[in-house]
Amino acid sequence: MNEQDMSRALLEQHFDIAFAAPDGIKKLRELILTLAMQGKLVPQDPNDQPASELLKEIEAEKRRMVKAGKIREPKPLPEIKPDEVPYELPKSWEWVRFANIAQHNSGKMLDKSRNKGKYRDYITTSNLYWGFFELDNVRQMPISDEEIEKCTARKGDLLLCEGGEAGRAAVWFYDNEVCFQNHIHRARFYCDIDPYYAYRFFEKLNATGEINQYRQGVGISNMSGKVLASIVLPFPPLAEQKRIVARIDQLMARCEELEKLRAEREAKRLTVHISALNRLFEAQGSDSFYDAWHFINRHFSELYFVKANVTELRKAILQLGIMGKLVPQDPNDQPVKDLLARIFVERKKLILRSTIDRGQQPTTLGYEIPESWRWQCLDNILVFGPTNGFSPKAVGYETSVRSLTLTATTSGVFKGEHSKFISGDIPFNSELWLRDGDILVQRGNTLEYVGVPAVYRGKQNCFIYPDLMMKLRVSSEINSSFIHFAMSSEPCREFLRSRASGTSGTMPKINQATLKSLPVPLPPLAEQNRIVAKIDKLMSLCDQLEQQIDATAKKQSVLLNAVISRM
Repeated sequence: MNEQDMSRALLEQHFDIAFAAPDGIKKLRELILTLAMQGKLVPQDPNDQPASELLKEIEAEKRRMVKAGKIREPKPLPEIKPDEVPYELPKSWEWVRFANIAQHNSGKMLDKSRNKGKYRDYITTSNLYWGFFELDNVRQMPISDEEIEKCTARKGDLLLCEGGEAGRAAVWFYDNEVCFQNHIHRARFYCDIDPYYAYRFFEKLNATGEINQYRQGVGISNMSGKVLASIVLPFPPLAEQKRIVARIDQLMARCEELEKLRAEREAKRLTVHISALNRLFEAQGSDSFYDAWHFINRHFSELYFVKANVTELRKAILQLGIMGKLVPQDPNDQPVKDLLARIFVERKKLILRSTIDRGQQPTTLGYEIPESWRWQCLDNILVFGPTNGFSPKAVGYETSVRSLTLTATTSGVFKGEHSKFISGDIPFNSELWLRDGDILVQRGNTLEYVGVPAVYRGKQNCFIYPDLMMKLRVSSEINSSFIHFAMSSEPCREFLRSRASGTSGTMPKINQATLKSLPVPLPPLAEQNRIVAKIDKLMSLCDQLEQQIDATAKKQSVLLNAVISRM
């Protein structure tokens, strides 16, 4: 078996490996295109006319077109240097520059002062995508009869973006002709060269990242006509081009089937998982709850194969915790009314010092809690805040004061590395400093993050917090981690998101009054401690699950890469 046959056999054999690896189908597409451009995807046929003979025919066609006045005399192209040739081609192939095989130019520039002629449909880069066109929003501009030939695409032309995602390409496969703007290159091939082969070449450059060699500019890239003309590509016999295109189409269709199957599998897993979680939420007694929990344990390996399900599990753990379903109630726990009495005493001392508002009437979040629990507005259990922070400018040198950035708490976990040094002195007794147990809340951010809480655990006078965060401190009679978990649960998050204000184009924000009014469920202190311990344990399990998923995904990717390296 020769090298080409081995590559094709390995490709067929390892579709299942690509299906299992997280980025396997993407890599498989790249592999298919790479093998195609190396002459390893389909067998060579000795009866095919060699590419060298086809190039001679192309040169003859160019001379005829120049003589007929259809094209200008092409500029001489530089010889292909050895360092421009990345690999050895089959004997019947040749390396060529793009301008060797295609005549190309850009379209008409939009210029109101010089536009004249008949209004005609034209496409821009916003209509041109990889392999297809979006024609729902085709505009018109005046194009004169003298300009029409230069800026009209017909069936079989390859169109490429000059700007934006430079090099993005598609073959115009419609029967009708269309005009195009100057930010699009039109390539029209000589001697009936297969335009879809050229398209797949550019798709391969994009898949491997090689296309970046030909993009110019910072930010919005572009690909000039000169650069396009100079691109070196592998050129097979015409008959083989068509076989390659047909085989790529066939294999890409299989990739699409794999993607569909994977999406269906993940959707089914997520549906079963959500159904199982709903059984937990809806369980009325301890027996039905533990039956539902047993179902999850029994199907653990099937349900937690993807991170999306682990994310949902984390949400469910928090939700069950604040509903009183995660640990049993203990009738010997000190009643919540006694806890509230102690909180009142602590708050009363602060009220006399005029540092805190009086309490509010509690509401609920629409779900039932155990009889031994009580709903309370967040304000009723605070001994400080909420207060906004301070956002001074950062300095480029180390100081004694570090101010957090918003990203320090967006994950719901405090990350002190997301901070900056600032100049100036912050008084030692300033409430801008964080204390152990303080809860920070994002008061302004995207709607996804507004209201996200995080608990600070650490030494005092290490960090201050920014203006787009609020800080609050719960009574010392309460487990602050329990309040953090309650505030992180989906019902609390939705309560705050639904009350965020902001006009179109402005940042959604919540204010102090909204945060104070947040309803939180309050169990006896002993039960708070049990719930926090249980949640910590289960969240640790979730961490392990995600690590296992990452490790499995890495093994699958390593296996796929090993297979690819053999080709």
